[in-house]
Amino acid sequence: MPRQARIEVPGIPMHVTQRGVNRCAIFLDDDDRHHYRRLLREACTRHAVLVHAYVLMDNHVHLLLHAEQAGGVSRAMRTVGQAYVQAFNQRHKRVGTLWQGRYKSSLVDSDDYALRVIRYIELNPVRAAMVDAPEAHRWSSVHMHLGLRQDALLTPHVLYLSLADTAAARAHAYRAWLMSGTDDEELTRIRAHIAQEKALGNPRFQTMLEKTLNRSVDLKPRGRPALSKGDGGN
Repeated sequence: MPRQARIEVPGIPMHVTQRGVNRCAIFLDDDDRHHYRRLLREACTRHAVLVHAYVLMDNHVHLLLHAEQAGGVSRAMRTVGQAYVQAFNQRHKRVGTLWQGRYKSSLVDSDDYALRVIRYIELNPVRAAMVDAPEAHRWSSVHMHLGLRQDALLTPHVLYLSLADTAAARAHAYRAWLMSGTDDEELTRIRAHIAQEKALGNPRFQTMLEKTLNRSVDLKPRGRPALSKGDGGN
């Protein structure tokens, strides 16, 4: 059975994650991470894709991307994925696949949820017990958002820019937002939407997408499907 086409709509951010096959490491040292960042920047520039947030973990990556042209994210990720595997295999004298299938993605409602996803992305190293504070992880967009350094890979999301009128005030407001953390319900919701590759947002956002795409964009219920009235359900 052919797999369903990825949900990708121009102008709407996408939360993207890609993992190593069998949970294997995709970065063995900082040279690997530098090379992946360089490839990501080149591919996103080539395909007119903006990077709003990222984190490079040991065996996976999280990105928040935005394209104004249909298929831009898919083309950029394909370019990065293929070039990185070729370079990684050559450098580390290995053969075969590196990625665990195709990348996962979830559309994200810019009106509210984009900042939640950015926070989720940048707190990944803390949840994984790699560091005590998000800024202690070098390979993350958190440093730009906290005003600690510039990052040529990134374009700030409009919601981040709306936090305050000055760069210092935005960094201060964002730190408070970041440190408020992601509760279990929000964590579960973000993870479920990207696992099922559905659209994360409020009901109005999801209804708009369903009408536009003529397909369901919300989570499938867990367990057996409920019976409809025509099937004898209550």
